[in-house]
Amino acid sequence: MARQEQVLLLEPQHELKFRGPFTDVVTSTLKLANPTDRNICFKVKTTAPRRYCVRPNSGVIDAGTSINVSVMLQPFDYDPNEKSKHKFMVQSLLAPPDMTDMEGLWKEAKPEELMDSKLRCVFELPAENEKMQHDMDSNKILSSSLLKSDSSTLSMKSLSSSLDDGEVKRIMEECKRLQLEVQRLREENKQIRDDDGLRMRKSTMMHSSSLASSSSSAPRAVLKEEGLNIRVLALVVLFFVIGVVVGKLLL
Repeated sequence: MARQEQVLLLEPQHELKFRGPFTDVVTSTLKLANPTDRNICFKVKTTAPRRYCVRPNSGVIDAGTSINVSVMLQPFDYDPNEKSKHKFMVQSLLAPPDMTDMEGLWKEAKPEELMDSKLRCVFELPAENEKMQHDMDSNKILSSSLLKSDSSTLSMKSLSSSLDDGEVKRIMEECKRLQLEVQRLREENKQIRDDDGLRMRKSTMMHSSSLASSSSSAPRAVLKEEGLNIRVLALVVLFFVIGVVVGKLLL
């Protein structure tokens, strides 16, 4: 005996479309409507149960009402050869007025009492022109970012270069000033030594005041010479440190 014609109205009628990319869950909605005056039991089955999550996958549709079934495709690596393999089937059965056990009703149902509709799955990838436009927009954004980055880098290098040149110029001027100061101190030290030598010669000629003169002038000369030597040594060390700094900046 032939099966009954499906009384449920399916939307869509023949295909469940899933639009990629399939790196996340993709959901397609199947609407089941009952235009009759009787309650109808339904079941939703698939040839790839591990790939899909169906909610609800069974139940009762009251007379004159409808229900939305969410068919959720799980993430997977897309293979074009699989797009015609996955199929769904919606089975339905007229529910008796006094139904209490739906599972028992399905088990006891005769083949000629069952109604079914089949749908195939269609996998759709984003349109090629959309992909190309997306790639072009991405390239434009990347190019703009690179140009801004290069401009910022050049500006920073120019600023850093100008700051280094100014710093080097200031240090060179300071070194020149220190050189002049060292030269002045050397001449002053030489003059003091000449004056002390002349004073010592005069004191030798004057026997009566030689002891007093030598005891007072010699220590003063030694103290002055030691003070000048310490100042010269400090300036020389400072000049050496500044020279090392200048050398590192120039490298």
